[in-house]
Amino acid sequence: DHSWHYCTGAGTEMSEQRTLLCDTAEAVFAEAAVEGMAPIEGAGFGQLLVPEAEGGFGGDWGDVFAVLRLAGAKVPHLPVGELIVGGEISRPLGAFIRVAQAAGALDAALAMSIEYVNTRQQFGKALGKFQAVQQVLAIFAVEAAAVNVAGAAAAAALDKAAGNVDAAIFEIACAKLRTNKAIGQATSIAHQVHGAIGFTKEYDLHKLTGPLLDWRSDHGNDAYWARLLGSSVAEMGGTGLWEMITAR
Repeated sequence: DHSWHYCTGAGTEMSEQRTLLCDTAEAVFAEAAVEGMAPIEGAGFGQLLVPEAEGGFGGDWGDVFAVLRLAGAKVPHLPVGELIVGGEISRPLGAFIRVAQAAGALDAALAMSIEYVNTRQQFGKALGKFQAVQQVLAIFAVEAAAVNVAGAAAAAALDKAAGNVDAAIFEIACAKLRTNKAIGQATSIAHQVHGAIGFTKEYDLHKLTGPLLDWRSDHGNDAYWARLLGSSVAEMGGTGLWEMITAR
């Protein structure tokens, strides 16, 4: 059961409020997997970032990251992030949503891959016993962990900046570019270790890898975010970059 991992997120503290939030989200997403957005809307997830004084949940961006990671694993086909953020979504905020969803979807695809190679037998032993399989899954795990850490850093930057996207753009850009690169390698490995069954409609792997590949170009592809970061760093120069990073 990887639900604890989806809820905490990499590098985030698991508060009692976030525990309750994620427990609720997991139950609601189980319904939504069958019924669509209605259970999510009915549960009030659109009020997640609304202050308690205004009748909302009073959550922070760390809560958003945790919920969207869970959504990426459980209901990757539903627009949960768009509901939570609301209104017209800018490219950076859209990028943050996709990073958070991808973090959960990558973890779920990794879990599926590990389970498969540990049960599938070839030449009299489980596929997971072969060193080559272990090596590619280790790469997969590193890619998934990198996305989780980068996404958590972006959420922390948004919280520090009180939701000011411009102030958190460096972390968001880094997270989206790292996520885009991870998706390409991780989805390839997932299908590689599954073999032919991973491409069949009856097997659920495509429900994760399909959205992941769509998210890679959504709200900015590799070239877009690489250019943005490269231009920013070039303007700052070495000294300016060091001062900016240490200040953050």
